[in-house]
Amino acid sequence: MTVIASVFAVVLLITSSRYGYHRDEMYFLAAGRRLEWGYPDQPPLTPALARLMAAVDPDSLWVLRLPAVAAATLVVVCAGRMAGELGGGRGARSLAAGAVASAALVQGAGHLFGTTIFDLAAWSLICLLVLTLMRPEPDPRWWPVIGIVVGVGLLNKALLIVPVAALTLGLLCTGRRKLFATKYFPLAIGLAALLVLPYLWWQARHGWPQWELSRAIAGGSSGTSDSPIMFVLLQFGLFGPLLVPLWVYGTWRLWRSDYRAFVVAYGALFVLFLLTGGKAYYLGGMYPVLLAAGSVGFAAILGARRKRWAAAASLIVVNAVMSAVLFLPLLPVSEIPDSPVLAVNYDAGETSGWPEFVAQVAAARPPGAEILTANYGEAGAIERYGAEYGLPTPFSGHNAYWWWGPPPDSATTVLAIGLDPSRLTEFCGEVEPIGVIDNGMNLDNDEQGQPLTLCHRPLAPWTTLWPTLRTLG
Repeated sequence: MTVIASVFAVVLLITSSRYGYHRDEMYFLAAGRRLEWGYPDQPPLTPALARLMAAVDPDSLWVLRLPAVAAATLVVVCAGRMAGELGGGRGARSLAAGAVASAALVQGAGHLFGTTIFDLAAWSLICLLVLTLMRPEPDPRWWPVIGIVVGVGLLNKALLIVPVAALTLGLLCTGRRKLFATKYFPLAIGLAALLVLPYLWWQARHGWPQWELSRAIAGGSSGTSDSPIMFVLLQFGLFGPLLVPLWVYGTWRLWRSDYRAFVVAYGALFVLFLLTGGKAYYLGGMYPVLLAAGSVGFAAILGARRKRWAAAASLIVVNAVMSAVLFLPLLPVSEIPDSPVLAVNYDAGETSGWPEFVAQVAAARPPGAEILTANYGEAGAIERYGAEYGLPTPFSGHNAYWWWGPPPDSATTVLAIGLDPSRLTEFCGEVEPIGVIDNGMNLDNDEQGQPLTLCHRPLAPWTTLWPTLRTLG
């Protein structure tokens, strides 16, 4: 298991800088420069980590992604440890760790600095700790540790409260009420609440924008939003199609054991996210424990026969290679447009072309003009790469950028990026289209073909116009 986790971490480190920043990573860096207890779209932990890594080296993508690599490796280790808690030996632990290391979601999320991989790590650790609590002779002193992990996890992603509630429901519904009959359980709740309280206070002060954002994502505003049909189909691809029999088998084994609470939690989350417009990967945190359970049973079937183990290992290797080709930056950027990568991996297009984007913005910007972008990715890229062109700090109505304020009222000319010129006529005295974004690589990402437009003579002060430009999603 240790060897598998080490090889996995090395692969992520070696490939970490082959493409470029993801739009979200540059947004986290921007948020970290404006550190607060909360943001309209996220808690403060990930921006704080981005600020910490930028303090180590502000220009190193490799350094920025180190926490993500560590978190992804933790998911792999937890999978192996969960197999051990479920009664598996060395072979089962290695099988579980290898299966999770080969998974598309773990590789793809672990390659990028973002909330998804930290959420996976927090949930994997919670599942492992709950399994520890469910031993025949449980030690309730693990409850405070669980409370701390939940609290830290909520500071990364508020959505973590949903699987925590689902697993609690599963434990209560499957005869595990005695686990909660200890003084350490309310202590765990208190520790989690104490950690997350500053973020909740920020949200309350600002009108709970996180809730509004959640509704927007459920309505399909995110680039990774899924339809109900796609939500179901993608469950078979999150960890790779070759692993589907293993986690289905693991689900069956858990249901027939004393650990069926995890199956109840999985079922409740599946239905909830399906009905509320959740993204497919929201359910991803449940698969390591399902794979761990499947690995324990499968290892028993394999027994001591080396040929069977070699065949099983080959399937995991094939799954790992398939995941890596699609979700790690292995192909040259020039070959991405002609490959199936973009059709499967949306994020690949969002990690390429940002320096070219900023160079084009710099060439189009008249001297003295402010910059207004349609989304936080464009604004974050300009903050990251704009200094060498002397570009000013950009403005945007998207998510936290809207909270950071409008252009100065003295701005009479603004270069608008990605905003519909017809909408600009609502608040600009003169609208002048001057071109479109072209990354020069024929790469179909969210910025390709977006308009560049000059807004002259705003019809009102920017502070007055600003509320109409607010966008959450």
